[in-house]
Amino acid sequence: MASFHVIAGASETLEHTRIRKIGVSDLFDALKRGVDDFMVKPSHIVFLCLIYPLVGVVLAVWTSGNNALPLLFPLVSGFALIGPFAAIGLYEISRRREAGLDASWSHAFGVRNSPALPAIAAVGIMLLAIFIAWLLTAQMFYQQVFGPAPPESLSSFISEIFATGRGWTLIILGHAIGFVFAAVVLCTTVVAFPLLLDRDVGAYEAIHTSVRVVLANPIVMAVWGLIVAVALIIGSLPVFAGLAVVLPILGHATWHVYRKVVESPASTRPAD
Repeated sequence: MASFHVIAGASETLEHTRIRKIGVSDLFDALKRGVDDFMVKPSHIVFLCLIYPLVGVVLAVWTSGNNALPLLFPLVSGFALIGPFAAIGLYEISRRREAGLDASWSHAFGVRNSPALPAIAAVGIMLLAIFIAWLLTAQMFYQQVFGPAPPESLSSFISEIFATGRGWTLIILGHAIGFVFAAVVLCTTVVAFPLLLDRDVGAYEAIHTSVRVVLANPIVMAVWGLIVAVALIIGSLPVFAGLAVVLPILGHATWHVYRKVVESPASTRPAD
């Protein structure tokens, strides 16, 4: 039985993962490969990706009360912060397809058998903490701008946001704050989960490698973050339904970005 390890890998030592510099063209090639993965193995969409838009709709209904209205946008947009963890099954599908193995949707749940599961869970908990911190920050910022009293109604809330100076202050500075949270997630997890699926290197090295990837490819990774943000916005427009297509493509593409930017060692996770 594999030992329980989180910070370091199975060898109980911190590995040094080698990375590459890539170009923007590599990102579009990764997207193309992500589309190909999605088109060849689309059946897992029902089990992995419809959950996201359904949760979005539920959140919209749940926050229809006046007290929770200010949290509607932070809740919906904040789910992008835990997206790298939510898409972990998609990375596994791409990994198996790349290895020439059966890549049916059921294997997406095979992640639970990964030797790096404790490290994966640790990084996932980190993302959850960032998500909660974003919600608390958004709530405090709203109360600082508008005060503690809840909106009188949905219509008055929309009017206050888009037709007043303090509403635009909330929009502009709120997006700036959200950008900081999104940048932290991008820098710490851009390749963390694919790396852990591929190699049991430990949570520290997975996060450290992601940071090094961003530092070595700052412009390219910024473009990747922009691509992800725009794709999520487009997918969210038709009542979140478009995310059922956008999310799997981005998830598969992330695996291919990982393959391009992180060098493969002599041995990786054995095919199972």
